[in-house]
Amino acid sequence: MVRCPISEKSGSALAAWLRGLDAAGLERVLAARPDVVSPPEPRSVGELADRLQRQASVALVLPRLTLPCLQVAEAVAALPGVSQDGLADLLEATHGERAHGLAAVLEALADRALVWPDGDGLLQMAAPLGNAWDAPLGLDAPLARLLAGANSDELGRMLARLGVKPSANRKELRRTALIDHHSDPARVTALVAKAPAATRKLLERRAHEAPERPGSIVFGAPRTSPEPGEPWAVERGLLIRDRHRYGPARMPAEVALALRGSDWHAPFTPVPPRVRSVPAAASDVDREAAAASMAFASHAVSVLGVCAAAPPALLKTGGVGARELARIGKAARCDETPVRLVLETASAAGLLARDGDRVAATASYDTWAGQEPAAQLAVLLRAWWALPLTSGGSRDEDGKALPALAGAPPCGGCVQARHGLITAASQLPAGEGAASSADLGVLLGWLRPLVDELPQDTTPFATLVREAELLGALALGAVSPIGAALLADDAEALADACRRLLPAASGTARFGSDLTAVVSGTPSARLLALLDSVADRESAGAASVWRFGPGSVRRALDAGLTPDALTADLAAVAVGPLPQPLAYLIHDTARSHGRMRVVSAACVIHGEEPALLAELAAHRKLTQLGLRLLAPTVLISRTPLDGTLAALRSAGYAPVAEKPDGSVRIERARRPRAANPLPAPRRPSAARSRAQDADARTTDARTAVDLPSLAARLRDAPQDVPEPDPWDNRPYDSDTEEIIAGHARNLPFTDVRQLAHAVNDGRAVTIEYVAASGNATVRTVSRIELDAPYLRAWCHLRDDERVFTISRIHGVMPA
Repeated sequence: MVRCPISEKSGSALAAWLRGLDAAGLERVLAARPDVVSPPEPRSVGELADRLQRQASVALVLPRLTLPCLQVAEAVAALPGVSQDGLADLLEATHGERAHGLAAVLEALADRALVWPDGDGLLQMAAPLGNAWDAPLGLDAPLARLLAGANSDELGRMLARLGVKPSANRKELRRTALIDHHSDPARVTALVAKAPAATRKLLERRAHEAPERPGSIVFGAPRTSPEPGEPWAVERGLLIRDRHRYGPARMPAEVALALRGSDWHAPFTPVPPRVRSVPAAASDVDREAAAASMAFASHAVSVLGVCAAAPPALLKTGGVGARELARIGKAARCDETPVRLVLETASAAGLLARDGDRVAATASYDTWAGQEPAAQLAVLLRAWWALPLTSGGSRDEDGKALPALAGAPPCGGCVQARHGLITAASQLPAGEGAASSADLGVLLGWLRPLVDELPQDTTPFATLVREAELLGALALGAVSPIGAALLADDAEALADACRRLLPAASGTARFGSDLTAVVSGTPSARLLALLDSVADRESAGAASVWRFGPGSVRRALDAGLTPDALTADLAAVAVGPLPQPLAYLIHDTARSHGRMRVVSAACVIHGEEPALLAELAAHRKLTQLGLRLLAPTVLISRTPLDGTLAALRSAGYAPVAEKPDGSVRIERARRPRAANPLPAPRRPSAARSRAQDADARTTDARTAVDLPSLAARLRDAPQDVPEPDPWDNRPYDSDTEEIIAGHARNLPFTDVRQLAHAVNDGRAVTIEYVAASGNATVRTVSRIELDAPYLRAWCHLRDDERVFTISRIHGVMPA
């Protein structure tokens, strides 16, 4: 990110406007730009103006602007200092609905401190906002900026060609006279009408095309040759040649607008696109959302259960590839889209983490797995709402499959698209839903025009709409109670909505004579563990189905269950008596279970039936074990115990493993868990430990900012609070602040305070850093320790500890 310095003129103009606001107006600004009130709170209006004009702060608010807000901001960027009336003429918004729309947009931009009126009735804008467009409205810079390098003689010759006699031989007066002349569209059009044909053709073409930015001076490179008719226009200031750069002559914005004619207006769309709607009763929306969220919760339990039992492998390039996704989907009985959505949200929620070359469940997963379905869904919904990507984005621009959990850079536009989608659906009348998801996508494009759209979508934001429907946030084209709670950012309302839509976990199953078990809704963790241990799952969703077989029953017996205990456990969760075929299956399997035992000698097989052991010794498929009959009831194997067990079971037998003491070895599935991805924190000093303990006791009080009180304090604060000079003896808020200020010569004082606060309070911050190579990067760092002239911190980009030179930090923002 290239640092955009805050101009003194722009900063003072914003501070002056902020001081003129009443308490309610100032509070609206603070509420719309929450990053500027992060601790430490600004102490003066001047410091607040500096924070509001940080480039990174302006970049945070831009993706949340609607299309008309961006259109108005672009028009103001094209014509700095334009009046509100002039802007209305440019946008064709002088009366009626368009005029009301313009007034509302200007109010919204002012509430965000992006565009505001000054004391002369002209519109000013935050300095970084002007850099959002290379050529706003396809116009070049205004004449005043292009004439900055012209000398008095050049200006005099231009005026002489125009027939204008300046009042004095002064550069400023001559420049003002030229600007006044070209600011009148009638004079410009009359002048161009007298131009040679080649000049008129050139000027008409240049007026309607985006300007070509001049490049830097290259030694030995020739200056661009003038186009036919260009000298006549340059002599009269209709085109301006840059004396210090190479490239084509540039057309001032005033000249281009005059040549475009009075019928040309800048684009302005104050009215949102119409969304076709259909009736959608609240009860129908709730029912549809409940079915979708119930199915997703069930899929989540299945997918994460598969990952916990057999962690998916990562590709060498990173992420879970198509083969592993297909394996998980087959085992969990769901499509690829829900698998991707579950993996991404679970990873964001801390239920999955990288463990070497695999992705394994964490200890948090065990806690999550024991919760009710409503609580499980709420965890994944909160993660999805803040997920910095669109998990359904399975294809790139070339149609190539993308891995899941690939660690892509955070995508702020994806978050805003998600929020904008639910916002768009919430604007529909009560009892109605969008007739087409494509209409919602078009409205989303109006609400959030800067958000990212996936190349795989055939209709606007189709993948995002599908995700919201899978989770139950959207149903029948309307916002469900889940979506409304997410939009309100209300965790308690979200939990209530999930409890209302999702029934409690089912603790019972219906067993059929066809050796199946059916569970309606989401099975409880206990029921799920029981059925998974004794049967094979065939399907999952609103209803899950398991099938019993000799192999699955033998698996339960291998885990140490007796046939009577297994029958009792199943009867305890059955709706009605167990079918006879299931009871017969369990006891028939149990009769053949354990008829021979395997002990490691490398290893020994023994049993009470000589005929059975003789059969094993003569079995062709078991010759690779190297079996040898030592006695009528004893076999020895050259294959280790686990390999012998696997071979016998593969051949259709049911052996059990035996411990050296003669007792049966209970076989339980291993539960791999990922370790903490971050190393243990460094041991803090005693003084810092005491400071962090004190901070921990006041975290809640610090986190919630009282905006009315802060607005009142800023209004009552002195108008000019001088910044401390690191070389004098004026007091600082802390020693950390004074030390950082002594080394951070490239930081404004408000950023010094932010960085010092992060060091003292152990907070994460985002810094703009210029390395020794000259490359500028943006890093989020935490666990910062001051070791002047350096900072030692954990770098989230590199997932490692790094050392940063304080003097190379050029900007600080809350993380």
